[in-house]
Amino acid sequence: MNSTVITDYQDRSVRLTDERWAHILDHPEMVGQRERLIETLVEPDIVITTVLDETVLAYHRLYEVTPVTRKYLVVIVKSAPEDAFVLTAYYTSRLKKGQIEWQP
Repeated sequence: MNSTVITDYQDRSVRLTDERWAHILDHPEMVGQRERLIETLVEPDIVITTVLDETVLAYHRLYEVTPVTRKYLVVIVKSAPEDAFVLTAYYTSRLKKGQIEWQP
């Protein structure tokens, strides 16, 4: 399985596999949004540890103009000590619930 490795805002390597990218593209508004997904990992506005799983991080970046109006792009990353990978990504109007992991 092919994957792209992105270095996030904390210099962690995050994998985006072809399989996960295909899953993300099931959301029609995510077509053509790969660069924004990468930008969200590299320069997030806020990162939240999710309520249900402390190994899952939600990277958020607000975009004034998207295929679905003004929204946050949220990239969900499973983060284990030796591996981190993108689970999914989508646009939403609100922040994910959980503990703030990082905010500038």
